[in-house]
Amino acid sequence: MLTTLAQRLLEVDAGLIETAISEELQRGEAVLADTVGSETCIFLKGLHGAERAIAERLLTRAGGAPPWPAIDLDKALPWVEGRTGKTLSPSQREAVRLVLTSKVAVMTGGPGVGKTSTLDTILRILVAKGVRVLLAAPTGRAAKRMTEQTGLEAKTIHRLLEIDPKHGGFSRNEENPLDCDLLVVDETSMVDVPLMNALTRAVPEEAGLLFVGDVDQLPSVGPGQVLADLIGSGSIPVARLTEVFRQAAESRIVVNAHRINTGQMPEPAPKGEDSDFYVVEISDPDEGVFKLIEVVTNRIPRRFGLNPLKDVQVLCPMNRGVLGARNLNHELQRVLNPSPPATVERFGWRFSPGDRVMETQNDYDREVFNGDLGTVDRIDDDEGAVIVNFEGREVVYPFGELDTLVPAFATTIHKSQGSEYPAVVIPVVTQHYQMLARNLLYTGVTRGKRLVVLVGQKKAIGIAVRGGQMKPPWTKLREWLSSTRQV
Repeated sequence: MLTTLAQRLLEVDAGLIETAISEELQRGEAVLADTVGSETCIFLKGLHGAERAIAERLLTRAGGAPPWPAIDLDKALPWVEGRTGKTLSPSQREAVRLVLTSKVAVMTGGPGVGKTSTLDTILRILVAKGVRVLLAAPTGRAAKRMTEQTGLEAKTIHRLLEIDPKHGGFSRNEENPLDCDLLVVDETSMVDVPLMNALTRAVPEEAGLLFVGDVDQLPSVGPGQVLADLIGSGSIPVARLTEVFRQAAESRIVVNAHRINTGQMPEPAPKGEDSDFYVVEISDPDEGVFKLIEVVTNRIPRRFGLNPLKDVQVLCPMNRGVLGARNLNHELQRVLNPSPPATVERFGWRFSPGDRVMETQNDYDREVFNGDLGTVDRIDDDEGAVIVNFEGREVVYPFGELDTLVPAFATTIHKSQGSEYPAVVIPVVTQHYQMLARNLLYTGVTRGKRLVVLVGQKKAIGIAVRGGQMKPPWTKLREWLSSTRQV
């Protein structure tokens, strides 16, 4: 399969590819062969070693006792409930018990099932016992949301591990570990193998680990599917929250996210009834562009009072096509920021003050990372630079270094992972056929806090809902975690 795919991509003779693979395997410096299940696979050596190391560290740690004293939940839970005014459900209480008796644990569940209040309870109990807790998330937005939800400072994983721009990599590692008794990682579905490897290296051996995330979302953009492998291995205790709370069940976003996740078509509210979830049907993609722009620029602002530049995010299954992120960025930029005070054109894009933009690579020097959203603040012609505001921090991009920055009036659902927006608008058409999958649509819908609008063809939505999951990555982490032999 590798030879066939490489031949198609590189347009060279299959014999050359086989020779190159054979030479790489003989050298053993870049790639090596191993099996996943019964299939022989060729791994990049660094990724193979990283998955092996993650499994080894987690299995060793999971066998130990938590670094905090035993906690009497019959006393602790009423104490927390008295302070928060919230009563936990039986499944939440069981999740708290499992996490507090495990050195390594996973807590997973979809929207509206109480992950936030369960985590808040766990943290209140541990902090009251003097446990030193660190909180981290893969993106700045997810870390900010974690801080707002828990009242404790959360950092991005990159900042927590202290990037070393000069030498690459991170300052925190086995020799310079993090100072904590427990590390909590939110949005773990986004964490790829290299980042999880760096993270597990930096957590002291005596400390506990709690991974929080929604395993039904898309796996990480980078290599691996770490959260799914942790859960699927059966070697790490898992708290699954499945009960949708009554208040959350009043939200059609929550109800339809769970419907999509179980292979059912989303249901809009009855006509005339207020809702937070709508489907705008279209017959073809060209009509969809017109309707989507109308929804973003007129209908949503008029009906919900939301600012189309700041509050509404268009999320696309893919970049290509008239309803792909690339074309919609040009169309929305033209409508939403039509007469900017200044402009610069580079790498096929226009950049102007007021534009929403996204960084598409990890930039360790500027401390801006793949998927980070910002707004163009101003253009400095004297310095030849665009100044972008990322969450209150100004970052300077010289004109010649704008190749990693793209407009983000529209972006892909993959790039939206770990973020939430007041309103999301999702085009879904058969033109996106190769990307239409249940976990893709589910991930897009769960990004909306107050409003979700699907602009699409009923047939395409059906393809996504019935299409199952996107093809999972090939990984060996689950096998190593499941294995009873030493990894």
